[in-house]
Amino acid sequence: MKKLLSILMIFGLFIFSGVKAFADDSQEALKFFNSYVNAANTYSPTIAGMYSPNAKIIRQVVKPDGQLVNVNTDTATYIKQMKLGQAGAKLRHYKNNYTNVSVTPVGNGAYKISSLRQPSGETYKLKTYMIVKKVNGKWQITEEMMQTKVQTFLKYAK
Repeated sequence: MKKLLSILMIFGLFIFSGVKAFADDSQEALKFFNSYVNAANTYSPTIAGMYSPNAKIIRQVVKPDGQLVNVNTDTATYIKQMKLGQAGAKLRHYKNNYTNVSVTPVGNGAYKISSLRQPSGETYKLKTYMIVKKVNGKWQITEEMMQTKVQTFLKYAK
């Protein structure tokens, strides 16, 4: 009986350790997301380094009739567009507010962080998610989808 109890205790410790490791990584992923939000809202140049060089970038344009159109781009083009847009955003004091933030494991040490994004000055909220993963000990965005009502992105749709 003691042997069985010892085995169960050891098994319980392994399960508890696994749950704790998941919770720690989940919290780290959330902390990374919060640092991303801060960097974006302060127009920090560090935001470019938060993306994997081959991240999948999706802008989902919400058309006036509600139809959704995905516009995909590569990381280098996206970073270039972001840097251009930051100057105007900074002048307008543009920021995004994120609510309903949730972190979900998606396998291979990656986490999907989903939220609703409210652009400053707007009453609507748009869906967004990013998939983050530690690469060489550093959290990086490997995929990002952000809805937008900016119709000019449609010219990049294929």
